[in-house]
Amino acid sequence: MGVTTVRLQPELEESLEAMAGKMHRTKSWVINQALREFIERQEQEQDRWQETLKAMESVAQGRVVSDEAVHTWLRSWGTDSELPPPKAGQ
Repeated sequence: MGVTTVRLQPELEESLEAMAGKMHRTKSWVINQALREFIERQEQEQDRWQETLKAMESVAQGRVVSDEAVHTWLRSWGTDSELPPPKAGQ
């Protein structure tokens, strides 16, 4: 396991000590958990951003589903003749 030194603002250090005490955990555990969650959240944000860019490119290339096709599909929900989701260009 690696060792990293971090300078904390006094109020953050106090909050960290208090949280670790309340959780009956070490400060290292709390810091590791916080960083793990932060990194995971940042990775998810990056993935979402890449998906957004792909979607914008699809729209720019005209690969979209018309509002009429979507409304027709939605109106079919819960009926005996429910339709499959529409595809781009329909």
